[in-house]
Amino acid sequence: MDLGIAGKTALVAASTGGLGLAVARALSAEGVRVAVTGRRRDRAKELAAELHTAYGTGAIAIEADLTTAEGIESAVQQTVGTLGPIDILVLNGPGPKPGAAATLSSDDVAAAFELLVKPHHALVSKVLPGMRERRWGRILAVGSSGVVAPLPNLAVSNTGRAALAGYLKTLAAEVALDAVTVNLLLPGRIATDRVAELDHAAAKRRGTTLEEIQLESRKTIPARRYGEPEEFGAAAAFLCSAPASYITGVALRCDGGLIRSL
Repeated sequence: MDLGIAGKTALVAASTGGLGLAVARALSAEGVRVAVTGRRRDRAKELAAELHTAYGTGAIAIEADLTTAEGIESAVQQTVGTLGPIDILVLNGPGPKPGAAATLSSDDVAAAFELLVKPHHALVSKVLPGMRERRWGRILAVGSSGVVAPLPNLAVSNTGRAALAGYLKTLAAEVALDAVTVNLLLPGRIATDRVAELDHAAAKRRGTTLEEIQLESRKTIPARRYGEPEEFGAAAAFLCSAPASYITGVALRCDGGLIRSL
């Protein structure tokens, strides 16, 4: 399938590793000019060079902390100044610390919005006007299956991601007439460093081995395995594509059947 996005420009937040990197690679493979962003300058430069060499799409590296207003402003300006107007915005960021709902502090609740809602809203606010003016845009948020079924011991993440989902769902209806789509892609157990970190934390908390935690986790997934980052990236690229122009306001799960509801 021709995804019809060759020559478009994408800003992929937190794309120096994990799911963000998987999305950046998938978009680059489709001919998209990608701004690789992250706090690790050398890593961002290495990955941008890799994408440019592999696909010849003119990827650039941007060192920026996208949880700050200054970082967001810098990232958007550098992307537009070097690659052109942003057609595709991929919202992504670090997950907050694990923790139970019963022990949430007021600081934890504030952190959920500061980390998972406020920066993404700021990015959208910077990029959306141009998309609406040009009457073409894709906004895709990397979420979590916790949006559909809250995950144990991830109360801060569940709270913040659900709030972000509510904002984006509302936004999707407001900008549909401008040919801008707004969607979420919800990973299940994808084999990333973040999932490995959570598995290690679970093993430590329960006094067992990492292998035992992973085995138990795989048993809860109908596909009986963790997903590969490339599989997630492929789904993201489709949601950012031209053929997906009639898909908006959707939270698509990429989870091997983990969440049992439709």
